[in-house]
Amino acid sequence: MGVELWLVRHGETEWSLSGAHTSTTDIALTDHGRKRAEELREYLKDTSFAKVFVSPAQRARETCQIAGFGAQATPANDLREWNYGEAEGKTTKEMRAQYGPTWSVWNNQLLGGETVQEVGRRADHVIQQASEGTKDGDKVALFAHAHILRILAARWVGLEALAGKRFALGTGTVSVLGWERENAVITHWNRGFEA
Repeated sequence: MGVELWLVRHGETEWSLSGAHTSTTDIALTDHGRKRAEELREYLKDTSFAKVFVSPAQRARETCQIAGFGAQATPANDLREWNYGEAEGKTTKEMRAQYGPTWSVWNNQLLGGETVQEVGRRADHVIQQASEGTKDGDKVALFAHAHILRILAARWVGLEALAGKRFALGTGTVSVLGWERENAVITHWNRGFEA
């Protein structure tokens, strides 16, 4: 047994709504994204976290604050979203028009960005940080972004970082990584809220 990681994806932004890749561009939540963060507050109000980490991006910090954990949160640079390089601000459709119909962040080199393995190493570091100084059953909240959290989940269960492509994750959702006896498992995934 060990720590539980509660993965909280930030609420909706204009770019998450349009499908544009968003890593280094620091944009705010939409009104709907803020509403989802309020629903997160209601959902998490009776949950006590030993630690709370938040990506330095505005959309994650705003979600964390509205959800009621801003005062407890520690900024974690390793929780920033995958650096998409040239794909920043572009949709998959736009990238496929340029590079062909099978282009994907998961399968193609991102010029000026990170590799999936580099993001995986950051995820491993977050898991290590979250686990340090905790006791069995402690809960740690991670407020961050879709791809970094998907990769983190893959690494938690012992898969390569690329396996994160198998875990869809909506905006304003909660997922829990925990334990079944000595096995690291995904306890809950992509828990959403009514629109």
